[in-house]
Amino acid sequence: MSRFHNYSFGNILEIARQKPDATHVAGFYTWNQLGRRVKKGERGIRILAPIIGAKREPREESKKDLRRQNITILIGFRAAYVFDISQTEGMGLPEHARVSGDAGANRDRLIDFINAQGIELEFNERIAPAMGMSYGGKIVLLPGQSKAEEFSCLVHELSHEMIHKSERRTATTKTVRETEAEAIAFVVSKAVGLETGTASADYIQLYHGNASLLAQSLEVIQKASAVILAALEPKPEFENQETQGAMAIVS
Repeated sequence: MSRFHNYSFGNILEIARQKPDATHVAGFYTWNQLGRRVKKGERGIRILAPIIGAKREPREESKKDLRRQNITILIGFRAAYVFDISQTEGMGLPEHARVSGDAGANRDRLIDFINAQGIELEFNERIAPAMGMSYGGKIVLLPGQSKAEEFSCLVHELSHEMIHKSERRTATTKTVRETEAEAIAFVVSKAVGLETGTASADYIQLYHGNASLLAQSLEVIQKASAVILAALEPKPEFENQETQGAMAIVS
């Protein structure tokens, strides 16, 4: 599942059954677009691809509501074939950019905020190759990441905990949820001075997110980012000094 998160459960089983060591699969055309060619004699991995059609509403009904003119519906499924990267040759695949910089005390403040929300934090190598996972009340991170990557990953998983573990989960798609979480990670990471490069854009494209989808979620992204950034603000030292002074005067 961690390797093929964009595929249905049934297709994941099909890939595992036909080629258990597969790590990165794509169709013939996609590999060509990436500058790679399927090796001669290689046998494709059969999966099921959805057939999408449009349901046309009666003219009178469509006039009442323009959104009902053409409704996308699932007609059925057809056999399709994908190939693992080991079955191809050609140009190397570009690696995703990584977050870099110094998270400083923001990492500790973020962890304190997570703990204050009653969310358990665990480091476990078993989630590899995923860098982080959100389980609803629990976040698991892959150990060994740089502090900057760890911070960005924590924000991403915290975003899932904050906005995707309630009724919003059933009202959104996987693409929307991942786009929102990574956009929040981008905003917060940039705000604390980390270098994100194209890391967030690469991740969003991995889940087929785009500018239009991102625009629809901007309000959710802004609100969640503001909450996290507020939690990262250091408490002024004078507050503690004033408190200590007041206690001394009283005593």
